[in-house]
Amino acid sequence: MGKPKVVLGVSGGIAAYKACELLRRLTESGHDVRVVPTASALHFVGAATWSALSGHPVSTEVWDDVHEVPHVRIGQQADLVVVAPATADTLARAAHGLADDLLTNTLLTARCPVVFAPAMHTEMWEHPATRENVATLRRRGAVVIEPAVGRLTGVDTGKGRLPEPAEIFEVCRRVLARGVAEPDLAGRHVVVSAGGTREPLDPVRFLGNRSSGKQGYALARTAAARGARVTLIAANTGLPDPAGVDVVQVGTAVQLREAVLKAASDADAVVMAAAVADFRPAAYAQGKIKKKDGQEPDPIVLVRNPDILAEISADRPRPGQVIVGFAAETDDVLANGRTKLKRKACDLLVVNEVGERKTFGSEENEAVILGADGSETPVPPGPKEALAEKVWDLVVTRLN
Repeated sequence: MGKPKVVLGVSGGIAAYKACELLRRLTESGHDVRVVPTASALHFVGAATWSALSGHPVSTEVWDDVHEVPHVRIGQQADLVVVAPATADTLARAAHGLADDLLTNTLLTARCPVVFAPAMHTEMWEHPATRENVATLRRRGAVVIEPAVGRLTGVDTGKGRLPEPAEIFEVCRRVLARGVAEPDLAGRHVVVSAGGTREPLDPVRFLGNRSSGKQGYALARTAAARGARVTLIAANTGLPDPAGVDVVQVGTAVQLREAVLKAASDADAVVMAAAVADFRPAAYAQGKIKKKDGQEPDPIVLVRNPDILAEISADRPRPGQVIVGFAAETDDVLANGRTKLKRKACDLLVVNEVGERKTFGSEENEAVILGADGSETPVPPGPKEALAEKVWDLVVTRLN
């Protein structure tokens, strides 16, 4: 079996230079990449650069090498087409089916998955014309990932920044791995919580847990690659923002609850992968708690935190919403998981065994997914994205 064939389309935006890093990651991971820039893109990065990095000749015109019919063959032979950056102009031409250069011809002939990574100023991204073009492309099955928030050209900041190439690469890798042209979460809004909450004792200390957030981030990345609009509620992770995901940073369980309830109001599915502290200190010391010679410290009184999973399961903001919980257990894993599933009243519960050297911070996970319908789906040890894919498979079945 040959190398997967990827077409990297590059639009004429200042972020075109970042596509060089994306190209490098694709080629070094064993993909055969053909770069198809627009004429405007060559004002930012020259054809010689694209040709040297990809190992293929580069053209913007349908009239070059006519005997090879490139305007048809490139798209027909591709396993994936990714356009990064995708400017407002390129999104508009793709949405309206124009075919005035090699890139738009390629998009029309491609029957493989197509990913667009938009990059433009905030006002352009938010314009109704762009929003309608994006909706049209998503409705047709393309994955249009949300742009990042950050520094744009000049002194401007806002939503419209091209996501980091490493994160775009992760989306491409996941889309290729699935090998399905139609993203099954297209048009859906999903909410994922990740990480571990921290409950402050004083200005320098807190009660926390070992959760790294990696499983929640894998769930968010996977959902974005499957076409969903993703809101990620991240608690103390320190991980880079996944491409195409709206990230809300929180610290405590109370803050996480507020963010989840707000985001879940129009969500089709909510996956509570965060490790939420069950308790918090009843009192917060305004100054650092000091040691006192000859005295034992005062006991720390704890109070319960809100049970977010049980709350949203009992009072779902919209009909048909699918709720997924996670149960980290240290003993009697399945028995405790079944009890928790009944108590929380969610649709699915991902149960895994945890410990100092198990799951937390690891790149791999192993779990059994329990369903409220009595089903049990074991997921063998493997990458956390494999568990994420299985979770979304079960969610999609219930959404449909």
